[in-house]
Amino acid sequence: MRLPLHVRILIGAGFGMGLGVLAFLVLGDSPALAGFIRYGTQPLGQVFLRLLLMLVVPLIFAALVLGVAGLGDMRSLGRVGLKTLAYTVCVSSIAVLIGLTLVNVLRPGAGLSEETRARMLSGAAERAAAITSAPAPKSGIELLVQIVPDNPVKAAASGDMLALMFFALMIGVGVCLTRTEAARRFEEAVQGLYDVSMRLIHLVISMAPIGVGALLFTLTAQLGHEILVQLARYVGVVLLALLLHQFVVYSLAVRYLGGMSPLAFFKAIESAMVTAFSTASSNATLPTALQVAEENLKLPSRISRFVLTIGATANQNGTALFEGVTVLFLAQFYGVELGLEKQALVLLICILAGIGTAGVPGGSIPVIAAILGLVGVPVEGLGLILGVDRFLDMCRTVLNVSGDLAAAVVIAHSEARGGR
Repeated sequence: MRLPLHVRILIGAGFGMGLGVLAFLVLGDSPALAGFIRYGTQPLGQVFLRLLLMLVVPLIFAALVLGVAGLGDMRSLGRVGLKTLAYTVCVSSIAVLIGLTLVNVLRPGAGLSEETRARMLSGAAERAAAITSAPAPKSGIELLVQIVPDNPVKAAASGDMLALMFFALMIGVGVCLTRTEAARRFEEAVQGLYDVSMRLIHLVISMAPIGVGALLFTLTAQLGHEILVQLARYVGVVLLALLLHQFVVYSLAVRYLGGMSPLAFFKAIESAMVTAFSTASSNATLPTALQVAEENLKLPSRISRFVLTIGATANQNGTALFEGVTVLFLAQFYGVELGLEKQALVLLICILAGIGTAGVPGGSIPVIAAILGLVGVPVEGLGLILGVDRFLDMCRTVLNVSGDLAAAVVIAHSEARGGR
């Protein structure tokens, strides 16, 4: 039997880490090991990352356009659409803030010795620059002005992801407001671009066992077992952040904004949570979530169908949280200082990316790669994350689906009170 992809990735990661630690212990700084890394595993890992980055622009553009266009006719949806959007932005902001706060307080990426970090960073900047051309992040009023691109094609070509996201959001709004046959055909074309991009992402991810193995061999052969301690701390922080958002933020939202007992809410959505964990896909869980909303939570179908359908793509709280934690962890890991302005930039991009990140396994990886390039963190660190991404993907999908159902409860309760 052919093993599932996540099992093969785990095997590849374990094989790469095991051989890397063994090579570090046996060969150390020998020229033979350095040559094998330079001409073998390092370029192999870089090719895998470049394939991911190649698909970032079309995927983010198409996903954001469709996510906003999926709101439907803004004039007819009016109140419900605006409430859903406002709730999504607020709760996603809280999710990312929880993640960023925990990373800054617990600092899971810190603790490497200076000697180890110097060895790790040797040549990393040049290699990162070779696979991403993102410009240096702007700050202050300059950032606010340049969010609006004067040339969206130039923004996409230069890796200015914030400007590209703004352009995609505006195109999505335009599709919503334009009620012509040509606009519908354009939306279908964007859907085709999205489908093709996702198919290629799946193709690239199918090569992940080899790519991840090569990336992790390179890291562990240079760092030894010390890297595994950092990885365990990272996983712990992600899980803690997810648990806080799931059982504190959602409980408060459901209780005080949705008028429902948190215990009753979580008991009612058990089947959706289990499906989300097992599939690691918000899209695949959508049928179960719809059934839970109407049969267990007793929500009006017009509300639940709208909120959950949009939420499967546009309300990715867990994904936004995970992306923020991952970027800051890797910045700490590589010794790259991110001040408040850069962290605010990461917060903003993660919130926007939460609207357009694909609701499928591994959909957040290209977005993280783009953010890393934007804030000057070596993209190669993704190899470390990909080794544990499947498990964390399953966990954050539970948060995403729970968040969609919590949003449906809140919006339905607000509508029942007369739309206030």
